[in-house]
Amino acid sequence: MAVSAFCRDGYCVLPDVLTAEQVNHWRSALARHITAQPPEPGRTGPYFLWQALADHADLRVLYEESGIGDTVRAFLRPDLALPTPEVAQLALTLPPHLHRPGAPHIDGLTPTEDDGRPGTFTVLAGLLLTDQRQHDRGNLWVWPGTHLTTAAWLRRHGADALRDAAPYPPVDLPAPLQVTGAAGSLVLVHYLLAHNIGGHFGTADDERRETVYFRLRTDSHRGRWREAVTNPLLEFTQDVPVLGS
Repeated sequence: MAVSAFCRDGYCVLPDVLTAEQVNHWRSALARHITAQPPEPGRTGPYFLWQALADHADLRVLYEESGIGDTVRAFLRPDLALPTPEVAQLALTLPPHLHRPGAPHIDGLTPTEDDGRPGTFTVLAGLLLTDQRQHDRGNLWVWPGTHLTTAAWLRRHGADALRDAAPYPPVDLPAPLQVTGAAGSLVLVHYLLAHNIGGHFGTADDERRETVYFRLRTDSHRGRWREAVTNPLLEFTQDVPVLGS
């Protein structure tokens, strides 16, 4: 069911990936990272840290303990391997931040990789460490189904058109949705799905939004990224008919 929803909508939310005890433990670990590299006093809105797993063993343990790799492998074709990611993104939203995104983006286009290749990957996996069941608490915004319409646009214009399509290719966009989930949930997002970070409409005394993201890429993705962005379900178990062609 979750795989079908992911292939159709480009995202899904899996609850209870972490227990309440694990959430508390990993929030304490994240707090140590933030204390070491804090935002400037008085800052509100998004604040990101990019931490290499080779340098931060605790984040590698978080990835392994939460079972993200095994969870995502169930969505992928069985012949594809899924290496451990190299980097974790610690994503905070500090209230108040009265913002609603007007448009989406796609990751890895600005800047591109050193060889000029867009920084494509397979799945964005986000662990929610704070409760995001209400709207406007720093929730991720998504435009459902746009992984399919964007792939159709790239089939018409060629995969290399993605390099110059920042922030997002010129496709028709549906109404956006805010992704909701309890702390301990795992959000999976297709690489091509239109998305953006939302505002946090709480007060300065309210809990900040905390999510840890991992960008996951199959072992063969780099060598056939053009195929992956023009056939958006190429790497996934359900090779259902592609819509929006």
